[in-house]
Amino acid sequence: MAARLSGAGQPIHWATTWVLALVVFVIYTVDRLLDIRKPDMLPTARHTFHRRHAPLLWKVVAGAAGLALLLTFWLPGSVIKFGLVLGVLCAAYVALVFRLPARHPALLAKEPLVALFFTAGVWGSVWAQRPSVSAVDWTEALMFLGIAFQNLLLFSVMELQEQLTVPQFSLATYWGPLRCDQLMRWLTFLVVASAFFVCFTTDDRFAQRSAFIQAIMSLVLYVIQRYPAYFSKNERYRWLGDGVFWLPLLVL
Repeated sequence: MAARLSGAGQPIHWATTWVLALVVFVIYTVDRLLDIRKPDMLPTARHTFHRRHAPLLWKVVAGAAGLALLLTFWLPGSVIKFGLVLGVLCAAYVALVFRLPARHPALLAKEPLVALFFTAGVWGSVWAQRPSVSAVDWTEALMFLGIAFQNLLLFSVMELQEQLTVPQFSLATYWGPLRCDQLMRWLTFLVVASAFFVCFTTDDRFAQRSAFIQAIMSLVLYVIQRYPAYFSKNERYRWLGDGVFWLPLLVL
């Protein structure tokens, strides 16, 4: 969606999407595999899975990283330069989180930083292959950033409600569910308002459709937020909350 939005008739290099997908998988999995080494880490279902299959997952991570490195040789130079900078920042973040104690104040930046890294990877890998970036591109990228942050903050709040003893240190535990709820409402409002702004300020039909689909993504997260009891059953909020990032397929 980001590629089509910022350059009609200018496809990005085919290796970009594959490298991005592999790297996201590697970062996420390594983060979990490092988490399970902490003695004070709560045994969530995700961490239990990674602990049980750690030897196999390390091999899969190595294979994915090797394939991503191989595909890098086909990427444009601008994407490689951008990726190196973002990769160093992500690696530094993962290393820092692993070394910090469970309730260190720096961990409060987890949700906004992860949202920023995720958004930068998706949109930056496209923009690195474009001669210019329009105001509509920036607006929709910021909408995506808001949705990613809303997603992560929602998960933190839901996890806080699930774990009645010693919850993981996050913005949800620091601010409290009520303040987080207010922030997520504002994020939804800003994303929807931005969608209307895009629709009324551009004649680009694809830009309008992509803004509309992002508004739906944010509204789905808002519905989960409004009905936590229902969506907490069998971790429905995780499947649907992460599933919203597949909705842009509808406009392609």
